[in-house]
Amino acid sequence: MGWVYNAVFSSLGKKYIMALSGIFLLIYLVIHLFGNSFLYVGRDAFNLYVYTLTESSIHYVILVIEVVLFLGFLIHIIDGVKLTLENWKARPGRYAVKPEDPQSSVASRTMWLSASIIFIFLVIHLRDFWYVYKFGTMAEGVTMYDMVIDVFRDPVYSAIYLFAIFLLGFHLWHGFQSSFQSLGLHHRKYTPLIMTLGKIYTIIIAGGFATFPIYFYFGGQ
Repeated sequence: MGWVYNAVFSSLGKKYIMALSGIFLLIYLVIHLFGNSFLYVGRDAFNLYVYTLTESSIHYVILVIEVVLFLGFLIHIIDGVKLTLENWKARPGRYAVKPEDPQSSVASRTMWLSASIIFIFLVIHLRDFWYVYKFGTMAEGVTMYDMVIDVFRDPVYSAIYLFAIFLLGFHLWHGFQSSFQSLGLHHRKYTPLIMTLGKIYTIIIAGGFATFPIYFYFGGQ
């Protein structure tokens, strides 16, 4: 069983798990953005989408996916914390005086910070939508669409949301190519393509999510 321990708990194993969980979350963001895009179709379309996920015959399948998604987030967060602490521990004393690696970006050096703030926002976001919808008490006639629109018309929440999405984009800018690099896909022939795809992905995802509060805050229906 030693190989299992090394595969999971070694520094290299943690990087692999971090990369795989990261890619899983990259796929989830695409699906989540697609689902949210029904907001632009209209009230009935978005509510039908929500109903399909929560009340239809595929409800139990969605529950399994939610558990897997939660575990994916948890694994990604735990491994990220462990790797960050290990990196800090590996260079005590030198951290403050060692020149920054010219090959590293600001995004790569502050992944832990952007991830921490994103996590805090995620907890708030889940509380305001998922938790209220699943376990809270909603006024009669109020739907998930109404909840989303009301929240996005709050200037404070919209500003916080946009800031979190900016940090998410900052996180993805480095995280996309880093995930593939950790899996060994690092080659002078392929890396530029992966980096380009990562930037396109980041712009689409971050830009797409940012449109929702902007559109509805300025009166979109």
